[in-house]
Amino acid sequence: MDALSDVLKAVRLTGALFFDVHASEPWVAETPAGKAIVEAMFPGSEHLISYHIITRGSCWATLGSEPATRLAAGDIIVLPHGDAHVLSSEPGLRRRPNMALYRAPPDGKLPATIFMGSGESARFVCGFLGCDERPFNPLLTALPRVFQIHAEPGGALDSYVTFALRESAERRVGGGSVLSRLSELMFVDVVRHYIETLPPGRTDWLAGLREPYVGRALTLLHRSPARDWTLKALARSVGLSRSALAERFTSYVGQPPMQYLTNWRMQLATSELRARDESLAQIANRVGYESEAAFSRAFKKALGSSPGQWRKQHLARISPGRG
Repeated sequence: MDALSDVLKAVRLTGALFFDVHASEPWVAETPAGKAIVEAMFPGSEHLISYHIITRGSCWATLGSEPATRLAAGDIIVLPHGDAHVLSSEPGLRRRPNMALYRAPPDGKLPATIFMGSGESARFVCGFLGCDERPFNPLLTALPRVFQIHAEPGGALDSYVTFALRESAERRVGGGSVLSRLSELMFVDVVRHYIETLPPGRTDWLAGLREPYVGRALTLLHRSPARDWTLKALARSVGLSRSALAERFTSYVGQPPMQYLTNWRMQLATSELRARDESLAQIANRVGYESEAAFSRAFKKALGSSPGQWRKQHLARISPGRG
């Protein structure tokens, strides 16, 4: 598995296409900060990612006090860090968001269509995804507050949107699951497009994925996180000296290879603690620690509590009446 796919799996990316908005001028749609709505939309998730796809007409997007950005049909704007933002027919319009909209539908069906006024001067699709933010999500760290790409007519992204709109309209059995997967696929494809547009001099985790040596090192660490890696063994595997790999890896990823491996093991450990009713010793071995004691020390250093305490707190959070 490549590093990007591995991260998306481990941080429990969960997607849903919630709104297909038809708007007539003047109109405004304000999305609240992700932290205010993520629990209602994706129970158990820590972080909200949102994106909007303009399918007809044009609009303006405003993030905080930054200048408004004009969007046209085919443009996709992504807000990876859950910032509050506004889409409107002209800059400067504001409207208090309807918080009741931002929740998982009790019947499992998506509230697919919203009309703003009569007629239609713009149409856009709102996608939302939940994911883990802690203990380690290198993708979020590397993504900016906001970015946009353009979906070419007839391309994969354009096809995803067309399929999603049809699925929303038809309300077929299993539609919620299909739309959720489509939302995840669209986000992954958008990130891939973003990576392809990064300038040559960019140095971060995403740019590191395409750098030959750093990308190879990341792939190896993600492919075999439980292996007893040393800097020497990793450098030999990618064809660099230890010092050269350490310098290059750190310049892109922001931390040395072995520190990255430790952080990644902690992310995997939290996933295992959530998903498996296994002993701490078994989980420790699966994520690369020979003893439960060594695993517990590393886990407590990274997260501030022991693995057992963390698991108990997590179960209490998602099942308040349990135990």
